[in-house]
Amino acid sequence: MFFAACAHHDKGTDTQQDAPSTPADACVGLRCFQVDCEAKGLPSTTISGTVYAPNGTLPLFGVNVYVPEADPGPLPDGATCSRCTDGLQGGALVSAVTDEAGHFTLGGVPATTDVPLVVQVGKWRRQLKVPNVAACQDLPIDVAETTLPKSMTDLTAATTSVDMPRIAISVGGADALECLIRKLGVADKEITTAGGTGRVSLFSDLAIGNAKGRSTFASGFAGGSGAFADSQNLWNPTTPYTGGVDKLKAYDIVFLSCEGGQYPATKPQNALQSMSDYSDLGGRVFMSHWHNIWASGEQGNQAAHGIPSWEATATWTFAGNPNPDTLTATIDEVGNPKGKNFAKWMDNVGGSVTHGLINAVEQSRNTASAVNGDTERWVYLDPATSPTTAGAMNFQFTTPQAVAADQRCGKVVFSDMHVSADSVGTAAYPGGCSTQPLTPQEKALAFMFFDIASCVGSIF
Repeated sequence: MFFAACAHHDKGTDTQQDAPSTPADACVGLRCFQVDCEAKGLPSTTISGTVYAPNGTLPLFGVNVYVPEADPGPLPDGATCSRCTDGLQGGALVSAVTDEAGHFTLGGVPATTDVPLVVQVGKWRRQLKVPNVAACQDLPIDVAETTLPKSMTDLTAATTSVDMPRIAISVGGADALECLIRKLGVADKEITTAGGTGRVSLFSDLAIGNAKGRSTFASGFAGGSGAFADSQNLWNPTTPYTGGVDKLKAYDIVFLSCEGGQYPATKPQNALQSMSDYSDLGGRVFMSHWHNIWASGEQGNQAAHGIPSWEATATWTFAGNPNPDTLTATIDEVGNPKGKNFAKWMDNVGGSVTHGLINAVEQSRNTASAVNGDTERWVYLDPATSPTTAGAMNFQFTTPQAVAADQRCGKVVFSDMHVSADSVGTAAYPGGCSTQPLTPQEKALAFMFFDIASCVGSIF
């Protein structure tokens, strides 16, 4: 059990007795250890620290840190409808959200021993027991204790348990999302093929030749071995494939790495419908460039091959590759509720040289000219800063689109910014993956990588 209950003490007999009833304003559990420091002219009892990505170096914005009122319990695997209005699991006695430097200060913390503490964004979660919290003082928490887990065995001295989302990545020959996760700190042992023991499963769209990118694990790799599973066995329910919504919903997040073309033959209409149904259940979908087919429909055949509600989220122009394709992108600080936070975070992590801009974005693309409805535009091409036509480079919408925004469950992110342009190739994984520091565009996509995992709606 997390909590000790308050004892009722009979001063006359100096023995403990059960009280006949509990007054409505009596403290319960950890509330009994909250000290009114202000009444004593002292600062609040606080816990402070910085939350980092699993790599331990990239601070994260928008992570919940809280003292639970009850045991939060386990997290289910797979697509789950998670709205911010549902509140924090186990309830929160006190809570905070990390700022644009990844920092938090949690006030009103109970002053006692073994104080439970949860660090969580989506299904990335670390649960701790803080050994001793002194009243009316700040207790800085060590970085190791506030870094999101890199593996399911990433336990520290104070950690009681860790959780990670279950992620599927379909690799591609024109981008390398499977390499980005290593830069973000996910341990190799968690990267396997479908049916493996890792939290990340790699798939390859085998029917499209070299455009599929990597398709096997290197000999001696600490995670998976042999060939990746076929991506069509993830999303395509058409015989002889076994994919579809039932396969997709086993994963919390599906990442789709650009293949260099739409390849509509490997993504028939019932596969598009399965991806839409998965998102409606609470699944998260991240698509890079030519995986736009899931949202835009097949270029030139959108009426017959596409999901109308997803097609309507943006104006799809398929304008092609800008020349030059290394451009300056602009962060939308006006139309996006997290835009100002995103821009400030990019300043703090060195992703922007000039505030609000992402410089030298390699392999920029221009598939959509604008977003529609309540789609959130994150990054766009502005003719004032880039020699190209306007374009909505990165955006997000929630699903199902047919219901009110506060009733939606899933998230879909589209990126016309290739994430890991310096890591593409067909070498056995992780061969060819860059080991250089995160580029500005990788930092931008890292922000969205963790944001897509979070609840639907606003935590502010």
